[in-house]
Parts: sequence; C-alpha cells; structure tokens
Amino acid sequence: MQTAVKFCGLTRPQDIHAAAEAGARYVGFVFFPKSPRHVTQEAARALALEVPPGIAKVALTVDADDAALDALIAEVPLDMLQLHGHESPERVAHVRARYGLPVMKALGIATARDLDQIDAYSEVADQLLIDAKPPEGADLPGGNGLSFDWRLLAGRKYWTRPWMLAGGLTPDNVAEAVRLTGARQVDVSSGVESAPGIKDAGRMAEFARALATG
Repeated sequence: MQTAVKFCGLTRPQDIHAAAEAGARYVGFVFFPKSPRHVTQEAARALALEVPPGIAKVALTVDADDAALDALIAEVPLDMLQLHGHESPERVAHVRARYGLPVMKALGIATARDLDQIDAYSEVADQLLIDAKPPEGADLPGGNGLSFDWRLLAGRKYWTRPWMLAGGLTPDNVAEAVRLTGARQVDVSSGVESAPGIKDAGRMAEFARALATG
C-alpha cells in the first residue's frame, strides 16, 4: 500500500501545485500567528481554491475557540480540522459535532508514557497525528524539525483510528521512519523547505520519491 503524504504549512500557489505534482493526499494550512507558515483566512481561501479535487484541505489550528473556528470555516473551504494545541478529548468531540468535519488530533510524543493519551483521543477523533513533542518553552507546537524515537511505535499499526506520522521527517529519513513504525500516512513541513515557511518543490518531489522507492 502506498504511503499517503500530507504537505503542511503551504503558503504560496506554487506550493499547492508542487504538492499535487508530488502526489499529495492532503495539504495543510497553518492558522497560528507565531508560525512562519501562518496564513490569513483570505490567503488560505485563495490557496484552497487552487487545490485539485481529491486532495484534502486541512486547517491546522492551536487551541482555537468556537468563534475563531466559525470565522475560519465560513471563509475557507476545508475538508478537515487539525487540532494541534492542548485540546482535551471533550473539546475534540465538541469540535467534531459542531462543524461536521473530520477532526485530526495532534499528539506530542517523547517517551513511551506519552503513548497513554492515544486511546482517549481515539474515542473522539477521526484521525491522529503522532508528532514529536516540542521542547519545553518552544513557541511552536509542531514544525520544529524534531523527531522522536520511532521505535516507540513499532507494532502499533492497529490503533482504532487512522494515524499519521510527523516530526522531523525529510527525504533522507522518511523511508526508514515508515519501516520502523509501519505508518501508512506521513506529514512533512520543515523537512521540505528551503527556508522557514518556504517550500521547495524539488525537496517535495524528492520526499515523495523516497517514500515510493523506500
């Protein structure tokens, strides 16, 4: 089975086209002002309208309240919400029920103990994003270019929800990450950039080739 790819943090029309050319299954837009990949709702709408059919448009938000999500969904055509903050299982369930969109919950992993939270979120989220836990005091909840010990996920292919591997993935290591974890979906952001927030079409294509040939 081919591994599905989500290119996250796209900010320019050419990024959309490069992602589609690389066979993306998902594209992600970041709505978090501290991120170098942050886009306004107006810019995200224009980008979303460039996305070809068959590619899911995902909004990454961080502890957004209902008012913020209301405004976002009213303006930007989206297929999925990615909750990348400290949202509780109850909050995830509320968002899923309120908006009728699939919800992906990001979970930060550093040690085996961090895996304990997965079962609770599996009850309420449509998908899980298994990411590296950000360093203490980091401004960004993700997109830090950090990975975790992928061996923590070995043998865990059969969680009750689809899951996506993230955190420090690059064209050079993604094949090994998939081999160790059994991931069927991967998320990449900083690993295919030439500068923070600037995607590199060549690296995006290289990432996809590494998965296909890995």
